[in-house]
Amino acid sequence: MHNRLKILYQLQIIDSQLDELEELRGDLPNNVNSLNSKISELKEQIKLKEKEKQESLEKRESNDEEIEKLKESLKKFKSQLYQVRNNKEYDALTKEIDYTEETIKKMESENDALADRSKALSNEIEEIIPKIKELEKELKEKEAELKEIIKANEKEEKKLREIHKKIEEQVKSSDLAQYQKIRKAKKGKAVVTIKRSACSGCHNIVPAQRQLEIRRNNRIITCEYCGRILVSQEIAEEAEKEL
Repeated sequence: MHNRLKILYQLQIIDSQLDELEELRGDLPNNVNSLNSKISELKEQIKLKEKEKQESLEKRESNDEEIEKLKESLKKFKSQLYQVRNNKEYDALTKEIDYTEETIKKMESENDALADRSKALSNEIEEIIPKIKELEKELKEKEAELKEIIKANEKEEKKLREIHKKIEEQVKSSDLAQYQKIRKAKKGKAVVTIKRSACSGCHNIVPAQRQLEIRRNNRIITCEYCGRILVSQEIAEEAEKEL
């Protein structure tokens, strides 16, 4: 048990050092991810607007073809007016002429609306493009800044991760699960020592009897207030010395 407690504290030491390196990056990783998301979202908007523009163009072209056909039919219908033999034929023909003219009018009106929409879409796209360029410029700066920080700490981080891997392999699976659960809940601090008779994690006083049990190093004991694993000063010093 003595060794289990020591290994857990060593794992905490390494994780704390890795957390410090992560903190040096600040909000840069989140900023980079956020900018990438915004850029992707705007590009997707452009893509959808371009698609709508293309569909509008195709519809207008289709309408134009149909309008030309209808105009040809209209000419025939009008020329046939001079050949009708009775009122019934005349009425049927005028109905065809009225229907054709109304259909042409509707299609031309639809084309005007489609053209207006295409123009509006073009304007919207033109407004989005500078926003993307501005965000891409900001992203480039943030990525360069983040890259510089990562590069400055690359060797140290690599070394720490190698040590972390070796230590983690020695930790009992149940201990590791408990450690990770507490670490997640307590902002990275899962294993702490007692300082001035208090838990160094939450600063609440640890009863004398419990302190005695902790110094025995024969079982995992957690703080009754914050739930962190408490280890003796002996364990802490030994763990730090061996790292």
